[in-house]
Amino acid sequence: MPIGPTSGEKSPELISQRLISLDALRGFDMCWILGLAGVVKALWKRFQIPGGNVIEDQLEHVRWDGFHFYDLIFPLFLFIAGVSLAIALPKHVARHGMAVTIRKLVLRAVILFLLGVFYSGGLQKGWDQVRWLGVLQRIALGSCFAGLLSLWLSPRGLLISFVVLLAGYWALLTFVPVPEFGAGNYAEGKNLTNYLDRLWLPGHKYDGDHDPEGILSTLPAIATALLGILAGKWILEPASPSRKGVLLMAAGAALVVLGLLWGMQFPVIKKIWSSSFVLVAGGWSALLLGAFYLIIEVGGIRWWTAPFVWVGANPILLYVCAGLGFFRLIGERLVGPVGHDWNWVPAAVNFALVLLVARFLYRRSIFLRV
Repeated sequence: MPIGPTSGEKSPELISQRLISLDALRGFDMCWILGLAGVVKALWKRFQIPGGNVIEDQLEHVRWDGFHFYDLIFPLFLFIAGVSLAIALPKHVARHGMAVTIRKLVLRAVILFLLGVFYSGGLQKGWDQVRWLGVLQRIALGSCFAGLLSLWLSPRGLLISFVVLLAGYWALLTFVPVPEFGAGNYAEGKNLTNYLDRLWLPGHKYDGDHDPEGILSTLPAIATALLGILAGKWILEPASPSRKGVLLMAAGAALVVLGLLWGMQFPVIKKIWSSSFVLVAGGWSALLLGAFYLIIEVGGIRWWTAPFVWVGANPILLYVCAGLGFFRLIGERLVGPVGHDWNWVPAAVNFALVLLVARFLYRRSIFLRV
């Protein structure tokens, strides 16, 4: 899919075909969740590779405030979902009209939300044990509301919405007092986000009486998806591909800096999706998208993308299969017990199974479209 329009031309290839760079980035992101992180950590430990402690730390979530590479995985996926919506929704509106597009967007969110409920145990554990808000539910809500806004607002309106969501969330957590702890307390269990979960979120909560994908933190998650939509709209602009990639990376770097500066007052905290976290994670997401775009679409260097494209074409299906233990159970049957020197093998086999299944589905054009 070569892309090479002049600065004054539309890019029919971009508009009519899937971006390999976007699928590859989605797959790169999902691979870390689906077992690549486990393989890297196991190999680093087994062979005592220098810098192993740093790598291991980066492949774990921070306890509360701060930012590791592994904290990028979830917001990057939501950002990519926004990019995909920016590319897909205008074409869907042109073909089917606004009303049909809105219905499809809402129905997709409902299905994805229910899939998230099923993934986290569904109703088999009883109503009081259902995790009503989780990873898939956040993707459903964030992408749906951001997608709806993109249908009604111009890029300028979307940017204003993005700023209002982040500033409004900061104002709520900074100035609204929490019983016993007052206002402006961002510590775990003492902030407004956790308090509202404790008060209003029913069912099972991931962190005891509050949830990292809770009620109020859905607002800045919408902002993450909006940032992806803005990036997607920029990709569709008639500028030269190289300029698009470079400016994406420049904007990403600026967002990271702004997020770190804001983090001095409003800490970078993934578990409440703080506004500074949105900027830092969104900045790194834009940097990665720009880099993948320049390497793959502009540079045409694609020999390394196939495994990521396989995974990126079926992320939800592979995620659910992994979460239900599909790959782990088969891997245990294939490998059996291993000695200490070979304790990296089960992780490698599990991840190899993910890639084999992804390749099988991709080659046969089997995709779970949600």
